[in-house]
Amino acid sequence: MGSAFKRLERNTGGRDFVVGDLHGMFSALERAMDELDFDREQDRMISVGDLIDRGPESHRALEFLEQPWFFAVQGNHERLLLESEIDRDLATSWVTLNGGEWWMDVDPITQNRFRRRLRALPFALEADTEPGQVGIVHADVPPRLNWMAFLEQLERDQRTREYATWSRKRIGQVLKDEAIAPVEGLALLVVGHTPVEEAMRRENIYYLDTGAAYGKQMPHAKLSILQIHPQWALSSFPTAPKPTSQGST
Repeated sequence: MGSAFKRLERNTGGRDFVVGDLHGMFSALERAMDELDFDREQDRMISVGDLIDRGPESHRALEFLEQPWFFAVQGNHERLLLESEIDRDLATSWVTLNGGEWWMDVDPITQNRFRRRLRALPFALEADTEPGQVGIVHADVPPRLNWMAFLEQLERDQRTREYATWSRKRIGQVLKDEAIAPVEGLALLVVGHTPVEEAMRRENIYYLDTGAAYGKQMPHAKLSILQIHPQWALSSFPTAPKPTSQGST
């Protein structure tokens, strides 16, 4: 396994973006990048995790992870893939209930490549940007910890890693319109994990999962991408199928 944390130095030649949970929607990401005039030579795209499962192109995650302009943190679905290698019951529930059925069509050599790539992903990433330091994790930072304390615990504490990839505590408070505490030590923390109808900022936390792979269940499903450098700017790209008109008979 690689380091639990990765830092990206200031991008002096291009822009930095963070994309919400992809869940196999890589063609949608490519269309969004075209609309954003994404420059693969200078710009960078950072994923909040959950590259795989649910959507139609999970197998393409490896293709993107091998690109020098693409970065990602581990999400809970990456954890499901990795942990299912040694937990047969988890593997069954992942494949049958949590979107992992695509894995059964992946040959063993490619499966091993996937595992190596995903194990190397950090649980947290920090980007130096013009507006300040931006942190990226999949789910959340424990509310009692500032950013530096979180990074220190992340290196050695399994419970902190589980919180970073699985917790819905703070977003639960947000959805109940309760006050939340900011994450001290950052200009902005960007997370995914819990689908919301619209990307939103509360305190210094940006919730970016807008259900890109849930077009059949969410009429407003979209892929949300937040530019974080050199300034903050949100763009959203609908992924729900367009309704077809019914002619009268």
